[in-house]
Amino acid sequence: MSGQQELQAISQQLQELEGQIGALEATVEEIRAEKSETDEAIEAVETLESGSVVQVPLGGGAYLRAEIEDIDEVIVELGADYAAEFEQDDAVATLENKKDRLDGRIGDVTEEISNLEAESSQLEQKAQQLQQQAMQQQMQGLQGQQPDE
Repeated sequence: MSGQQELQAISQQLQELEGQIGALEATVEEIRAEKSETDEAIEAVETLESGSVVQVPLGGGAYLRAEIEDIDEVIVELGADYAAEFEQDDAVATLENKKDRLDGRIGDVTEEISNLEAESSQLEQKAQQLQQQAMQQQMQGLQGQQPDE
């Protein structure tokens, strides 16, 4: 493979890595948003009492005021379209566990981003070396073409 072809291949690999990194960064932001929602849910479950009035989302940006009859009946989404009813303390513990799992996912994805960035850095260095070699070959070629005095 010629130096030019190798540079083109490296350039394509770098673009692919940038796309993967961008997608993973978006995933991290989504996980952080889910973690933030979980924090809000924990705070609400810990502070609300029976008889409290809350805004319940109906979907489409519509809300309805509702009174909490019994705070000891908290339904928590478990994942995979499953949910379970918990007492208040157990609901908070379940949400805290969810938050820990989200932190773990953020760590895993962040590590993957770091690995891809390291790979990208290595490819960039290789591309710079190839460009320097090509320039040196051009300079040698030009020096070889100069007429003798």
